[in-house]
Amino acid sequence: MTTPVCTGASRAASATAGHHPHTPYASFSSYVRARGPVLLRTARSLTANPCDAEDLLQTALAKTYVAWERIEDHRALDGYVRRALLNTRTSQWRKRKVDEFACEELPEREAVPAPDPAEQQSLHDAMWRAVLKLPDRQRAMVVLRYYEDLSEAQTAEVLGVSIGTVKSAVSRALGKLREDPELTPVR
Repeated sequence: MTTPVCTGASRAASATAGHHPHTPYASFSSYVRARGPVLLRTARSLTANPCDAEDLLQTALAKTYVAWERIEDHRALDGYVRRALLNTRTSQWRKRKVDEFACEELPEREAVPAPDPAEQQSLHDAMWRAVLKLPDRQRAMVVLRYYEDLSEAQTAEVLGVSIGTVKSAVSRALGKLREDPELTPVR
């Protein structure tokens, strides 16, 4: 870890480097250096953002530093820090800002006008008349593909043609349908 957890940890790190004669928690500094990367991976598993994970680890290590004298079994430090990580993350989650509020009445939805059944029928009829104008083979392919909802492979199998033939014929048929004057207002 390159960023010191707190000023005490900085002093501990400096003491190990020989800058200060004695630091009460020199073992804390060596623990952070040795186990920091592993603990950071644990913090990253608790948050979606790597920067948040670093902050979470810093906070958990600061709590560990404060409790350093009370921790009797230093072989169980990873468990202690992991519990501090989890508790800190849970506290952060509980304190998050909630933008949604429960209310007694549901807000009314904006009224979306229902499609006019007469217009829908008119469009359906116009589309069918346009399909009937297509050559027999193209019409058969369009009907199988879009009215019967068959795949290109299934359409090719039913008609005994290649998939490429279905693709090109349907493409030409759709081009003709786009150009049909009766369907122009729909686009």
